[in-house]
Amino acid sequence: MTQGAGQGPVVRTATLRDFRVPPYAQVPVQSHAADPVRSDHPGNAFPEGEPPDGYTPTERDLPVIGRGGPGDTVQVQVDPAGAAPSEGLGPLYVVGDVHGYLDELVAALAAQGLVDAEGHWAAGNSRLWFLGDFTDRGPDGIGVIDLVMRLSAEAAAAGGYCKALMGNHELLLLGAKRFGDTPVNSGAGTATFQAAWLLNGGQKADMDRLQEVHLQWMARLDAIVEEDGHLLLHSDTTAYLDYGSTIADVNDTVHSILTRNDADECWDLFRKFTKRFAFRDDGGPQAVRELLGAYGGRRVVHGHSPIPYLLGEVGTEDGEDDERPVVEGPHVYADGLAIAMDGGVTMAGKLLVQHLPLPN
Repeated sequence: MTQGAGQGPVVRTATLRDFRVPPYAQVPVQSHAADPVRSDHPGNAFPEGEPPDGYTPTERDLPVIGRGGPGDTVQVQVDPAGAAPSEGLGPLYVVGDVHGYLDELVAALAAQGLVDAEGHWAAGNSRLWFLGDFTDRGPDGIGVIDLVMRLSAEAAAAGGYCKALMGNHELLLLGAKRFGDTPVNSGAGTATFQAAWLLNGGQKADMDRLQEVHLQWMARLDAIVEEDGHLLLHSDTTAYLDYGSTIADVNDTVHSILTRNDADECWDLFRKFTKRFAFRDDGGPQAVRELLGAYGGRRVVHGHSPIPYLLGEVGTEDGEDDERPVVEGPHVYADGLAIAMDGGVTMAGKLLVQHLPLPN
């Protein structure tokens, strides 16, 4: 064990093998947090100089992915042959992983005309879905949740809606708050939610501002939904199939697990929802078809795995800006059956807000 900054002993044998990210080149990134990150913070202090088993890169050490030019926005033509929106409702938009980047979120929503200059709903009967991962790594996760909750009320009053799905970081924050340093059965060693939260970019400012209303909101989020032929979910994994054969079954099962409040059961849910890359390689199209066959829809739309990781593109510390991969918009892959929406905002990529459907 090692001593965390201002913390008690932090378990360092957390073993999260099922969802560790391949070790890419690490490049210093300027922290966006309000307070400087101490060098002995568990998120960036490695025993024996090596990342602990199961470590997932955080905002502080992800490789830099170059942005587009100033004011650069995602522009994708709408497919006129796509599914018609639900009766009485307007166009459909989805938002990728936010990870506490509130200013970037407001700017991206405003660029699509979804909010006004003051950050209030301005899209009438439009439909907006967030794909999860609101907190951790960035500076203001609670501010992001507060904004989404407010927009949900404002959109409903305007005849549209703003809704959100559960990401693995919502499960992680819930677990860290509920269970803290309680040991859980990771299947491959000792682990705790608190240690995993810190290792994966947990921000003290978020925990300090976390209120019961935020906890209840996160615990009630659905895990999966179908809209206009799009199967919306957070993680690029088939682990959803472990929780039910229909969308309703999956969401009911997830809510039941969180209601039972069993640390080991919640850990297993978190572990499975943190798996990734199921749709990326040769077996990817078949994996997508398994989900579509079970839950409906013609395309899966997900966040979770940053597009530069899916493409195998990462920046280098000494590379010129124009040599670094730039996220231009959503990534369509797996024989056109999957759309990735995590633009990599935590590594200076884009926070993506996209109008659906996309061209085939």
